[in-house]
Amino acid sequence: MSPTEQPFPPCPVCNKAAISFLIHSKDYSLTNKHFDIIQCAHCSLRFTFPMPSKEDISPYYDFPEYISHTDVKEGWMNKIYHKVRTYTLQQKTNWVQSLFTGHKGQILELGAGTGAFAHAMKQKGWSVTALEPDAASRQRCLDTYGIQLQPIEDFYTLSENKYDVISLWHVLEHVHDLKNYFQTFSKILKPNGRIIIAVPNYTSYDACFYKKYWAAYDVPRHLYHFSPEAMNALIKQFNMQIVEYKPMWFDSFYVSLLSEKYKKSGALGVARAFIIGCISNIKALSNPKKTSSLIYQIKKLS
Repeated sequence: MSPTEQPFPPCPVCNKAAISFLIHSKDYSLTNKHFDIIQCAHCSLRFTFPMPSKEDISPYYDFPEYISHTDVKEGWMNKIYHKVRTYTLQQKTNWVQSLFTGHKGQILELGAGTGAFAHAMKQKGWSVTALEPDAASRQRCLDTYGIQLQPIEDFYTLSENKYDVISLWHVLEHVHDLKNYFQTFSKILKPNGRIIIAVPNYTSYDACFYKKYWAAYDVPRHLYHFSPEAMNALIKQFNMQIVEYKPMWFDSFYVSLLSEKYKKSGALGVARAFIIGCISNIKALSNPKKTSSLIYQIKKLS
């Protein structure tokens, strides 16, 4: 059966049936299993097909190099990642703090990994609630920072109107229950609070260049692949509005390096990754909504 004849499910964002096959890709990081990326013609969301269920997804995260869970520092790629993370962590915390000048409020982080951002916000005087599905990561956070992360199942039990900020740093693309999450965000966020969501952006130049090898597709761990249009279509259903698009300039380089690794390009690929990352960022200078990864600052409408 050809890709166009597959019985595709409706769009998880707009529920329309205008779904078509886009590209074949595969799990380059672990299993080499093939997956399709399909696209909604109505809202532009791309999503992984077939999409593993919540019960079946965990084995796809079970490898030592999955850096957000392990903090692996061996190898030059991981060393670069950690150096950049140290710098961007300072940027993130300063930016979140600037949204509430002089105010040390309540922040919820979903998908806290090994706790670096939660720890940094705690150091700034914020009251931090941080949830992480991976038990080993929760233990690593406790050992490293003395912070007890909560299991992700606690999300639906949190108090209403409690949080000034809810942050998801490269997490939303992993979440099965998109709409249930946003319904809960609406309940637990304070009236003037902010949701901070960082996700890869498939409208970037590096995504268009690498196509099926684009590392930020990361199938099947990334269930959804967002454009600014798709993100806007999602949040509007919950009476929310994007108030700022913030670029993540380093992601174009890191994603390009990984993409070249998947292409098995060798030393030539390292040089090309730097060039593609530069081109991607230059093209995004006049339009930050074209960066490799985007941060969305979102608020509830009254």
